[in-house]
Amino acid sequence: FFSINQYIHYVHSENYFINEERNIKLAEGYPLDSLLNFTELTAKYGYQSEEHTVITEDGYILTIFRIVKGKRCLGPIREPPVLLMHGLLLSSDCWLDSGPDSGLAYLISDACYDLWVGNVRGNYYGKRHVSLNVTDIDFWQFSVNEIGQYDMPATIDYILKYTSSKKLNYVGYSQGGSTFFIMCSEREGYCDKVGVFIGLEPDSRNTYTKSIFCRIAAELYQDFQPMLNEIGLYEAVPWGGVVQQIAAFLCKDYVIADTFCRGVMYIIDSPHPDSVETETIRVLVGHFPAGTSVKNIVWYTQSLHVDVFQNYDYGSAGNMEIYNSTKPPAYNLTATTTPVVVMNGRNDYLTVPPDEEWLTSHLPNVIEHYIVEDPLWNHVDVPYSKLTSKNILPKILQYLNEYSELV
Repeated sequence: FFSINQYIHYVHSENYFINEERNIKLAEGYPLDSLLNFTELTAKYGYQSEEHTVITEDGYILTIFRIVKGKRCLGPIREPPVLLMHGLLLSSDCWLDSGPDSGLAYLISDACYDLWVGNVRGNYYGKRHVSLNVTDIDFWQFSVNEIGQYDMPATIDYILKYTSSKKLNYVGYSQGGSTFFIMCSEREGYCDKVGVFIGLEPDSRNTYTKSIFCRIAAELYQDFQPMLNEIGLYEAVPWGGVVQQIAAFLCKDYVIADTFCRGVMYIIDSPHPDSVETETIRVLVGHFPAGTSVKNIVWYTQSLHVDVFQNYDYGSAGNMEIYNSTKPPAYNLTATTTPVVVMNGRNDYLTVPPDEEWLTSHLPNVIEHYIVEDPLWNHVDVPYSKLTSKNILPKILQYLNEYSELV
């Protein structure tokens, strides 16, 4: 066991090496914001944030954040709290990468909401467990199913208990939407803890995904999953891994970021010129990709080949053992009784309009399905566009206001 003096020395040594590495990268041209974590970024721009620890029912330890009051909030804080959830391969930091004039974490807190920003198992804020090590295969045996069944309920319960609130309002982007629907399907009573769900390009089935790049990448993970398991690679595109390190190195250069890196974004999703600032691209690659499990990527691969929103497919034999059925069960979308707002763009190549229309047709309490007016609005725009305050923030605040009250 460490003595107090040894612990203090250890912390100072860790901070020294982190600062040294950061100074080296700054000298090499990396933008400072790409090297900062959530609390450091918010502090840099004058926003006070808190770090909180959530432990799930199955032992995962998640770091989540809170901005109690935005820098531009001049009035009283509204109740209830708001939970903002990121998408696949992202983290809470994505809501800060475009800066205080565009990042939704800044903008929502500036509107005087008690904002909580979540993280899920497998990204760099969710790589701890009460008993498992990140090198254990069991740590990585999860998909959106477990995130929805365990991470979301634990996060909601923590926030409600900490703030002494009966409900919260939930803003979920992409995977942050699908895991909400899974929670409502699999965990009875949790929908009742949410006043309104605002889905930003929310994911469910992915039958008509148009991104060729994402389809190919997902298929490769499924094809190579057995081999990856054999050699002990259970984590997909981790933060600090080869892909993230190369992206951060290349895209730190302004010209490369504005040409090659922007082109890669267009290939992953779709082109939207003059939406994401070049500086934002330079910053976001410091936090993306944030990592997930190979199994989770394989769930997305499976979702490309079915026309329903369903659980993980283990094959006929595995499904019989786990589900007592040769096919995985579909999630019960009718269990999402919370008032739902769905917002999507017409140029989204990931959660495409036909799949969003299918989703809204299966949810029982959709109060509005809003199509963003900008015809080029796409999936990547939600966390990173400089146009968020114009294209989606007014509708978000409209419904947060409707389901909130002043303290």
